[in-house]
Amino acid sequence: MRSFWEQRWITIAVVTVAFVIATSHSESPPLLVASPPCPFNSIFSFGDSLADTGNLYLASHPASKPCFLPPYGETFFHHVSGRCSDGRLIIDFIAESLGLPLVKAYMGNKNGDGGANFAVSGATALEPSFFEERGFSVPTNYSLTLQLNWFKELLPSLCNSSTDCGKVFENSLFLMGEIGGNDVNYLFFQRKSIAEVKTYVPHVINAIASAIHELIGVGAHTLIVPGKLPIGCSVIFLTIYETLDEKQYDQSGCLKWLNKFAEYYNSELQNELDKLRAIHPHANIIYGDYYNAALPLYRDPTKFGFTSLKACCGKGGSYNFNELVKCGDPSVNVCHNSSEYIGWDGIHLTEAAYKLIAQTFVKGPYSQPQFSSLCLSNANFNYFSS
Repeated sequence: MRSFWEQRWITIAVVTVAFVIATSHSESPPLLVASPPCPFNSIFSFGDSLADTGNLYLASHPASKPCFLPPYGETFFHHVSGRCSDGRLIIDFIAESLGLPLVKAYMGNKNGDGGANFAVSGATALEPSFFEERGFSVPTNYSLTLQLNWFKELLPSLCNSSTDCGKVFENSLFLMGEIGGNDVNYLFFQRKSIAEVKTYVPHVINAIASAIHELIGVGAHTLIVPGKLPIGCSVIFLTIYETLDEKQYDQSGCLKWLNKFAEYYNSELQNELDKLRAIHPHANIIYGDYYNAALPLYRDPTKFGFTSLKACCGKGGSYNFNELVKCGDPSVNVCHNSSEYIGWDGIHLTEAAYKLIAQTFVKGPYSQPQFSSLCLSNANFNYFSS
């Protein structure tokens, strides 16, 4: 008996051949071929602020966190939504592309109805104790291990046995992050050397790999594992490491050495994913190339309607960012049209940028294997649409 994915590829091949034959023998416009039914009915997500749809907001005192004050959420929700952006995130657009509702934060949906999002802003892949043993602390107690524990607490309400779980999760998409970014970002915030930060990378990737292994063990079949964004283009790093040495910047104004580190990290992550694919040949492990999906926005911003590297919401400095007075403070300036900016608050991106990254990931070449080989049931999720 053929596997689900073998059968899907055969279906796609037959439809493609039929389409070519039909169009080559007729001058009339070809009929639109209906997409095969979407296999996914739920999303389970882990990660940090790039994926958090409200967990930290629901678990803390909102007034004490900048992300939970206006103007956050102003673009799409028109109110604070618990997301660290002006609107939707990449996970929201992935759900939209699959015709699924936005994934609810676990803290507000502990029955797992339609999936669940365990991502927490500020979360690390490694345990806080790992950093404490090495002489410094991280500003959060949330880790990938804690998020996995939340997922395990949810299992009894989703399935009763390993066989039952396998059937349930065969139709679920697991989004592993982005996670691991904060583990190294916190080090760079403290101006640790590249050499020292690189010593942490194997530990971070091992934590992510262990989580993937564990999820596959309970029945996860399709997992998306994103890499790092081009952090050399991030406003917070451009501000911290601002220099008069023009040789440190590329033609886009991004710090070359930080982007090279992101490339190194992503290469190491992909190597580990190759090993996991060998161990779990029946699982579909997709690498999300957020780095190359985002890089064109910085290389040719005007092509996508963006104006500069500056943050939309911020105050002062070369990039409209001040670490001491961040977006959410009443004195901070907010741009008139966030869709003209890649960066929202100096750390996170705007909904407009996240949408373009999601679109090139979902329908473009920036996933390995290509995410588009799954299903795209939402015809309105147009490639590079405004």
